[in-house]
Amino acid sequence: MRTQKKQALSQRRRWRIRKKITGTRTRPRMSVRFTGQHIYVQFVDDTAGNTLAATSTRAKNLEDRAALKANAESATKVGRAAAEVARAAGISQVVFDRSGARYHGKVKALADAAREAGLQF
Repeated sequence: MRTQKKQALSQRRRWRIRKKITGTRTRPRMSVRFTGQHIYVQFVDDTAGNTLAATSTRAKNLEDRAALKANAESATKVGRAAAEVARAAGISQVVFDRSGARYHGKVKALADAAREAGLQF
């Protein structure tokens, strides 16, 4: 399958999910995005169009960030860090947005780590 076709299908999946999921100030959307090298997590208030908090494998507050990759082990560390950043911003409940990725492997590891660290989905 051509790369452009894969990207178009991925974009359609994200749009289809985003139609059903919206974040508010009290319960923002936890958007998770995996690239080939990094993991990005944002807490988004869709009603105001603001990003309330964010973290990633590139964040300077993570220890040993040079060793973090886009794998399940790093996803666990980023999930814990995301929960800490969310608590610092006053967020305790979120709506999970997996951005079209299947809920297994890296995505599941990140979500489980965030739940264990205190976020409610």
